[in-house]
Amino acid sequence: MKYDYLIVGAGLFGAVFAHEAVSRGYTALVIDKRDHIAGNIYTEECEGINVHRYGAHIFHTSDKKIWAYIQQFAEFNNYINSPVAIYKDELYNLPFNMNTFSKLWNIRTPAEAKAKIAEQIAELNITEPKNLEEHALSLAGRDVYEKLVKGYTEKQWGRDCKDLPAFIIRRLPLRFTYDNNYFNDRFQGIPMGGYTQIIEKMLEGCDVLTGTDYFEFRKGHPDIAGKTVFTGMIDQYFDYVYGPLQYRSVRFETEVLDCDNYQGNAVVNYTDREVPYTRIIEHKHFEFGKQEKTVISREYSSEWHVGMEPYYPVNNEENNALYQKYRALADKEENVIFGGRLGQYKYYDMDKVIAAALEAVDAEF
Repeated sequence: MKYDYLIVGAGLFGAVFAHEAVSRGYTALVIDKRDHIAGNIYTEECEGINVHRYGAHIFHTSDKKIWAYIQQFAEFNNYINSPVAIYKDELYNLPFNMNTFSKLWNIRTPAEAKAKIAEQIAELNITEPKNLEEHALSLAGRDVYEKLVKGYTEKQWGRDCKDLPAFIIRRLPLRFTYDNNYFNDRFQGIPMGGYTQIIEKMLEGCDVLTGTDYFEFRKGHPDIAGKTVFTGMIDQYFDYVYGPLQYRSVRFETEVLDCDNYQGNAVVNYTDREVPYTRIIEHKHFEFGKQEKTVISREYSSEWHVGMEPYYPVNNEENNALYQKYRALADKEENVIFGGRLGQYKYYDMDKVIAAALEAVDAEF
């Protein structure tokens, strides 16, 4: 059988494109090298809890159209992301807000907090920040940086903050209210019943093959479809002809614990460099679970090498320049659409992935 579209990757971008193509009467074959659909938003049930296999995914957007779109496929709860941070034996609220500042400096008013931060920034006298450390210090002062930014960022990127470019932290959200809501977006929540069901519904009417490597599959089926939607790594597609782009990878250690509540919050960041993981996720809290047991995942950030699972692109100047060379090759491919975080070498939140997929749909149809 010949399909109109071969869609490589059953994650959010591929699934949205597949859904829109099929709903217009086209045929689609969706393949994924993993043994399941849904890409990084895959959730699987364990002890009655929907476990986010590849890290916490909290849906948030300010785009009313995207919010309406995703709600066709699941009902969302009213979960608000309010992470906490642990530094040595101290516990702080995130984002940096009045709860954080009152704990740091034993103060109560926004005026006191602003004065304290301004005083610390003035003492440092940084006029032109040369790296991430100087940039963060010039935005938030020494205490916030040392306790809540430095260690976490160094673990996440595997480099000293002095060796990281300033642009990684474009801004540090300092909020002078007692509000622990991490996102500024108008809409947020978690799909009741997990994310996998969303992708299942999007892929209705498609043929789906999991555990299928595209590069092997292509050899045996070169003419399977008129067009290809490719959501894998753009550099791998072109056989790393200019050399590999850089990514960061993440390793997860997940375990079931014989208690009903391990940390009292879905997301707890460990901002001390000495603790090897960046954060612990307790999955039941995303859906306000009351199960007898609990499931936690520790997240470890790591260097990526060819053959490993890539999670997010390292968008520094050097990699962005290299990506443009691959992008130029991609633009010459007449029957291939490149999309998603890896196909477009861009860190996307879920709502932005859907928006990008719908843009590709509009351009195609």
